[in-house]
Amino acid sequence: MRRIHTPCGQVSRPAHETWQHGGVTAATHSSSFTAGADSADAVLLGLDPEQREVATTLRGPVCVLAGAGTGKTRAITHRIAYGVRSGQLMPASVLAVTFTNRAAGEMRGRLRTLGAGGVQARTFHSAALRQLQYFWPKAVGGEVPRLLERKIQFVAEAGARCRIRLDRNELRDVTGEIEWAKVTQTVPADYPAAALKSGREAPRDMAEIAQIYGTYEQLKRDRGMIDFEDVLLLTVGILQDRHDIAEQIRAQYQHFVVDEYQDVSPLQQRLLELWLGDRDSLCVVGDASQTIYSFTGATPDHLLNFRTRYPQATVVKLVRDYRSTPQVVHLANGLLNQAVRLAGWAAEHRLELISQREPGPDPVYAEYPDEPAEAEGVAGRIRDLIAAGVPAGEIAVLYRINAQSEVYEQALADAGVPYQLRGAERFFERAEVQKAILALRGAARSGGNDPLLDDVVELGSQVRAVLSSTGWTAEPPAGSGAVRDQWESLAALVRLAEDFARTRPGANLADLTIELEERKAAQHAPTVQGVTLASLHAAKGLEWDAVFLVGLTDGMMPITYAKTDEQVEEERRLLYVGVTRARLHLTLSWALSRSPGGRASRRPSRFLNGLRPGSAAPAGRTGGTAEPGARKRGRRGPALCRVCGKTLTDAGELKLMRCEDCPSDMDEGLYERLREWRAARSKEQGLPGYCVFTDKTLMAIAEAAPSEEGELAMISGVGGRKLERYGADVLAICAGGEPGGADADDA
Repeated sequence: MRRIHTPCGQVSRPAHETWQHGGVTAATHSSSFTAGADSADAVLLGLDPEQREVATTLRGPVCVLAGAGTGKTRAITHRIAYGVRSGQLMPASVLAVTFTNRAAGEMRGRLRTLGAGGVQARTFHSAALRQLQYFWPKAVGGEVPRLLERKIQFVAEAGARCRIRLDRNELRDVTGEIEWAKVTQTVPADYPAAALKSGREAPRDMAEIAQIYGTYEQLKRDRGMIDFEDVLLLTVGILQDRHDIAEQIRAQYQHFVVDEYQDVSPLQQRLLELWLGDRDSLCVVGDASQTIYSFTGATPDHLLNFRTRYPQATVVKLVRDYRSTPQVVHLANGLLNQAVRLAGWAAEHRLELISQREPGPDPVYAEYPDEPAEAEGVAGRIRDLIAAGVPAGEIAVLYRINAQSEVYEQALADAGVPYQLRGAERFFERAEVQKAILALRGAARSGGNDPLLDDVVELGSQVRAVLSSTGWTAEPPAGSGAVRDQWESLAALVRLAEDFARTRPGANLADLTIELEERKAAQHAPTVQGVTLASLHAAKGLEWDAVFLVGLTDGMMPITYAKTDEQVEEERRLLYVGVTRARLHLTLSWALSRSPGGRASRRPSRFLNGLRPGSAAPAGRTGGTAEPGARKRGRRGPALCRVCGKTLTDAGELKLMRCEDCPSDMDEGLYERLREWRAARSKEQGLPGYCVFTDKTLMAIAEAAPSEEGELAMISGVGGRKLERYGADVLAICAGGEPGGADADDA
């Protein structure tokens, strides 16, 4: 289409052809309706005093600290609509950005209803892509590079070119690392240093990831393609280099609203700054207590430091909670009151919610002897709620990791309750589970001819042996991500097999594969109006009448690989998000052991200390005293030999906390008793001895002779799971007694 240039160099187009739709319209383009005082005032009806302050404060920087359920979307959409209807804001001059297409669509719908349909409400990526597509010919020339919808295939090819083999789950994790590097504006050469500084648990050697990252970028350049992160990066680059284009966009958009501001990445913040220029007509909305995506590069720092950047900013706190009952809100407030970082930002930014609803039932705290009992109890309670008139679609079961879904899928199916999975594949549709079932089916057909099953008789041991060929190991991988999720899925199959063998003595692999197929078929339940099964991360932004928070044990909430204070506090915020999803009914539950008859070695989440009945309040306001056996959080200094003081670097020496050459004070008799115990346990489980504890770890235990769990937990090689599985036995042996003989796999 022919463009017409005005004398000032700006591009003029007919009113209906704004550049969001292929052209440019001046910010002063008139409204499509006549604004009047009556219609503007009508927009303010029904707003509470704080929401009204948000809606009527239209000039200068505004920071809205909006707690869960306080009507933040209502406040900001009415703010925009009031500005438009009162003639203070032109619809085409406003850009509202948020983080999901669903949220942007909801905002557009509300704005249309309020008579402000000309306002643009988009995600950061959508807004940047529109700008990039329009200005690319002018800024760069030629056609805009094609958008790479799924980068995982390019990452796989990049890995192959680097002669680094990545399985499906490693591909997903490495792709996630590349995305994190790009949103934090980290180039390939700087990735290892940046990842180390950020304390990231990389799925591969960091130098390998940097190499794959660099090759991936080169592949895209060679083929004229860009990914979603490039959309932001290139838009930022154009606006930084071409002041004429930047000014053209600033002439179009003069007022900005950013929702979920606690989730912006450094790259998104840079783009926002370039959109703004030297202006301050910005309204941001967020809640630092709902920051749960730091692993993607999101940071609440921009929200927390807003007053530092804009000392004259108006700050409005929305604390009237219209979603949840006083009982649910009291628990949510209690969780945050125990946060470690109450000083500094929390004193100013933490929000004490005030429920606006009638009182409801108290939260229910439910303790179960084992995981199947917990799932069965939850399913029974859900069935009662549905019978009492609560729609199934208004009920949710929320857990920390997707691998926890299987036992609840089965329990709900057994109870005849329809359910739907959100944010994850159904358990039996996961690739690693399908691969595992194929391997089990093949081993069942082979019978005694499968070398994996040589000298393995017990069904649980047979399954462990077969699944070891698909990537399962006795101990979980370090860190989080897809590799960990894959392990959890396979571990769930192992537990399922053990439970099946316990209830069906004499069952073989063929019987198990039939059982697995029947379970898979039984889970084809209708998804309409079904109970939602979702991870806590996937539940962000949603709400239900009844919420069940399950599996709330230390090691799962907070999760084991949350090592630093910051990571543990993000886990607390994740639980806070879960609690605040509930409108009326809230149940928090945990199981003391994994399987029926197992040792009750688990503890309820430390986050519930002082909140659940009968529990002691944490000391001070630090999130609670460390649970027995919990490792000290935070960074450590260099490890020193406890004999000569030399810095240790060798893995074996680090286990012993002394140089190999330094004299040992090991109790030889204790070491031999530990070796005998290990031999018995490894035989019982059908695993090599080193899968229980390595020789070096046994030596370290014999040298330290721990007398309580905290001392045992500090020994390298004794992780949380091994502490649960073997801790009682080891401490008994160290005390000169006999091991308890509990099921080794009850944790």
